[in-house]
Amino acid sequence: MARKHTKAYPPEFRQKVVELTRSGRQPDDLATEFELARQTVRNWIRQADLDGGRRNDGLTSEERVELSRLRRENKQLKIEREILSKAGEDEEKRAHRKRNWSAFWDGE
Repeated sequence: MARKHTKAYPPEFRQKVVELTRSGRQPDDLATEFELARQTVRNWIRQADLDGGRRNDGLTSEERVELSRLRRENKQLKIEREILSKAGEDEEKRAHRKRNWSAFWDGE
């Protein structure tokens, strides 16, 4: 049975496991030997294949980092846009009130 592991494995360890599979070892055997989830080993192999150009049905590690950065940037821009939008609405309300008071004082 797979064990739950909360810490990330070092890149060197991941690379070694991938190299062992490429040298002929079975991923399931390595998972058992190193007490890893079988899917974890398969994920590492898949990601190494994507990064190495052996596959093209997913994102490379570099692309994942860029996507994550762009999502954070997009989130920040949405927050900033919302703040500016609210500030503009407040400014419109102040201008409207000022016009109303000016009309009131001018009318007396």
